Parts: sequence; structure tokens; C-alpha cells
Amino acid sequence: MHRCSITITSLMTVTSAFAADTMQPLAVDTATGPHISGYGELYLGGLRFVGDDYTTRAGGGAASLNIAFAQRWNLQGDLTYDRIWGHYSPLYDTRGAVHMYYRDPDSFAAGLFATYTSFGIADDVTAYNYAVGPEAQLYVGNLTLYGQASVGQLTINSFHGDQWGVRAVARYFPRKNLRFDGEIAFKRTDYGMNEDVFGVAVQAMYRFDETPWSLFGRYEFERTTVETFDRDARANKFVIGLRASFGSETLFDEDRKGATMDTYRPTSVINTK
Repeated sequence: MHRCSITITSLMTVTSAFAADTMQPLAVDTATGPHISGYGELYLGGLRFVGDDYTTRAGGGAASLNIAFAQRWNLQGDLTYDRIWGHYSPLYDTRGAVHMYYRDPDSFAAGLFATYTSFGIADDVTAYNYAVGPEAQLYVGNLTLYGQASVGQLTINSFHGDQWGVRAVARYFPRKNLRFDGEIAFKRTDYGMNEDVFGVAVQAMYRFDETPWSLFGRYEFERTTVETFDRDARANKFVIGLRASFGSETLFDEDRKGATMDTYRPTSVINTK
């Protein structure tokens, strides 16, 4: 009788231990899906061409979605809309961009991007351009350094111009929800004569703690020169805006783990006055 009790007790102990061992991998091996994050934003402000007596209105918005998959690979899609109107006839563009890149949030991100932009100028004008190129970010503490290069083509009706450009951005985070940007960009369009666009911008953004909402202000300057013209066109633009983010806790988290890529958005909408 004692032997039977000991045997039963031993079997129960072994069975319980085996059951615990078989359940443990199920608890540990839980599948995790891709991380999805992004933001939407709207802005409003004014733009003035140097030498003109009028300030025209400027407005637009953007939406961005980033999917982190296969450990450190990311796919990001952007949609932007920019418009100027008021004293001049309305001028607007709609741009779509795709970024495919690898990211180590502690050190760098690198990949490729492609953009397509459709311009609204006049009823009898069809204008669009596309661009592709490499891009990379370097993470140094609370500083992000961002560089891009691109080649593409601008088409206006049946008129084509080859384009190339470079862009550099620095983002500094004195706090996790406070971000300062500085940007410089250059683009050349060759359609028998060179049209050069040089742009600089500065921006400040603040996200309210434990909320998805951010406020930002931005200043842009752009200079356009055409090889055969004596004059150049210069524009100054001031805007304020509101951003709503998802899938990130702070602006710093969004920069290192979320929708961190973007593209140049011309101050005067299209790269000519």
C-alpha cells in the first residue's frame, strides 16, 4: 500500500513537472507583429516674394505611416499637400513618397526613397516630377543628422528637365518632447538652361507630455536662379502647425523608432516663381 502511494505520488510529480515544462515555451514564445506608427499634421501661414508688396497665404498638411517589420527593416509612406493662394493665382502640389530602410535606433538608419509630385498651376498646364535616391541618418546622443541625394525629372506639358539634388537636416532634442530642426537643400533642373533652387529652413516643435499633440513653427527661405535670367526669385515663408502622432510616446521616440524620414517641400510649392 505504501509502495502504491509512493508510486502514484511520484507519477503525479513527474506529470506536473512535464506539464509545466511543456507550457513554458508557449508562454515565452509569443509572436509579436510589426510596429506601426505615424502622424498627421496641418499648417497655416504666409509667403512673400522679395520685391513684392503682397504676402500670399500658405497652407497644407502631411500624413505619414511607418511599419517596422522583420526586426529592423522599415517601410514608410508619406502623403503631403502644399498650397499658396491669395494675391496670386492658387498654386499647389500633392506629393507621395515611399521609404525603405534599415534602422538601428541606437546608431543609424539607411535606405532608399522615391517620390512623385503632381502640381496644380493652371487648367491648361500639366506638371509633375519624380525623384529617387539614397538617404541615411546618424544618431549621436540627442542629435540626429540626416542626408539625402536624388535624381529625377520635371515635366511641364511636353517639356522635360532632368533634376538632381542634395539635402541635409540636423535635429536636436534638448528634451524628449522638444525638437529643433535646421535644414539646407539644393536642387538643379536642366532643360537646356540650368534652374537652381537653394533652400534653408529652421523649425521648433513641442509635444505635450503624455499626449499625441504637438505644436510647431517653421521659417523657410528659398532662392531660385535661372541661368539666362538677370534676376532671381526669393521667397520667405512663415507657418505654424499642429501635429497628432500615434505609436510613439515622445518626439524623440518618434524620431528613433517611428516615422523619421521625410522629403524636401519647396517653399514656393514648385521650383520656380
